[in-house]
Amino acid sequence: MRSVVLDTETTGMPVTDGHRVIEIGCVELMGRRLTGRHFHVYLQPDRESDEGAIGVHGITNEFLVGKPRFAEVADEFFEFIKGAQLIIHNAAFDVGFINNEFALIGQQDRADITQHCTVLDTLMMARERHPGQRNSLDALCKRYGVDNSGRELHGALLDSEILADVYLTMTGGQTSLSLAGNASDGNGSGEGSGNTATEIRRLPADRQPCRVIRASENDLAEHDVRMAAIAKAAGAPALWVQLQEAAAAARQA
Repeated sequence: MRSVVLDTETTGMPVTDGHRVIEIGCVELMGRRLTGRHFHVYLQPDRESDEGAIGVHGITNEFLVGKPRFAEVADEFFEFIKGAQLIIHNAAFDVGFINNEFALIGQQDRADITQHCTVLDTLMMARERHPGQRNSLDALCKRYGVDNSGRELHGALLDSEILADVYLTMTGGQTSLSLAGNASDGNGSGEGSGNTATEIRRLPADRQPCRVIRASENDLAEHDVRMAAIAKAAGAPALWVQLQEAAAAARQA
């Protein structure tokens, strides 16, 4: 699945008071991996930002002078998000502003992006998993051990990068396992076989043996750091560590 983690900054809120988008930041995920592709732009909103909003994101009115207007980047932005799963923290806010920008330039066919993309709201997800707790992006970073030390101010691209890390950690683990076997179309893609990703597919007997790549010392050190971060956020050792300790105790018994 192709996903796009998205965030915006605005002149203020709500959108019904005429506030506009001044920054869009997106990063692409493919199969739960960051691809390195991103979309990022600052926008001239043709109005001033509220002082309170500037205090949050630090983007001044003077900085936006000469920046492109939304109409100039609308096609490129739409092509980047079209057909993707949008992952957004507090999606109603960003989706409302994006829909408004498309409506203002007369692109009514794009003025409801949920007709072109699916939307996953990580705020709603976090509230279901952690009821009664703070579920801001900063709070989730602390809970899941995601480094947000560079986030002194809000920024659309930085926040989308941080949210990608939070989302992947919060939904950690493989989402599906597909073993390619002898497909009916003869090319190993599985197309036309009628199988789903959750079904077991037989591997061909004459397949090449898989290459085994051992973890380096650096990999193991990073693994220990991640386990410590999980333990700190959860208040208990990670399940992986508990299993290792149990196995070690069984060997000594």
